[in-house]
Amino acid sequence: MRHLMSPLDFTVEELEQLFDLANDIEKDMPKYAKACEGKKLATCFYEPSTRTRLSFEAAMLNLGGNVIGFSDAGSSSASKGESVSDTIRVISCFADICAMRHHKEGAPMVAAEKSSIPVINAGDGGHQHPTQTLTDLLTIRSLKGSLGHFTIGLCGDLKFGRTVHSLINALVRYPDIHFIFISPQELRVPDYITEMLKEKNIPYEEVIRLEEIMPRLDFLYMTRVQKERFFNEEDYVRLKDFYILNSDKMALAKKDMLVLHPLPRVNEISVEVDDDPRAAYFKQVQYGVYVRMALILTLLESCKN
Repeated sequence: MRHLMSPLDFTVEELEQLFDLANDIEKDMPKYAKACEGKKLATCFYEPSTRTRLSFEAAMLNLGGNVIGFSDAGSSSASKGESVSDTIRVISCFADICAMRHHKEGAPMVAAEKSSIPVINAGDGGHQHPTQTLTDLLTIRSLKGSLGHFTIGLCGDLKFGRTVHSLINALVRYPDIHFIFISPQELRVPDYITEMLKEKNIPYEEVIRLEEIMPRLDFLYMTRVQKERFFNEEDYVRLKDFYILNSDKMALAKKDMLVLHPLPRVNEISVEVDDDPRAAYFKQVQYGVYVRMALILTLLESCKN
């Protein structure tokens, strides 16, 4: 039995197989319509979510399975003081696989250690968001044709953004990736990320102005400034609109540059960019359903071996 706590839990070769399966699902969804018939997915979300929770639920329903769970801690026994380890023991009696989001870093790992069913980390604090990273990788591979040999700019909240941290850790396994980190000083990427890149001799740059590097990018990964990660309102208000991607900035970019965003967006991408053919963030959402379908199938299959 396998769990998914980090994108690094799968080798590059295993990820290729997962992405091949996801692309096959994309091409022929009806072929998989009964693949999980009789199976149940538990979505245990201690933090608010729209895309991730509904994407998991849509994925399981598309596979012919059923969904149970809760959408916030207040509607679970956590409000009574029940521990994560006890909750997963209970959930294991009801479901065949679990997707868990938690505000505490490491909580899904605790659950995995006590679980008798596969557990998927659907985001833990500011730490990891592996299924978003799988979504990002599948989107890049599907739209570009391969993973590797490109320059990617990551812009916005690089300090608290778990999607950014997961994606960087995943991309370093592919050849010839050049990272450009675009953020104000207060939200720069953590030192442990840059130290890892230095150890691996992977090139990166840190800049403040988005405009100056737009012409060099193959991908621009925008992120929102996350109000829920700030300790005071004043800092959030000061930084929340630091970057706004608009048509003027898009005019500086390559004709085939693609814009990604894990969503939700607030103000960081103007709605006028939505009509630009290089805006790929809603396609990204659809790829998220395909990759979660492939992941559910893969992890349930691991229980049989």
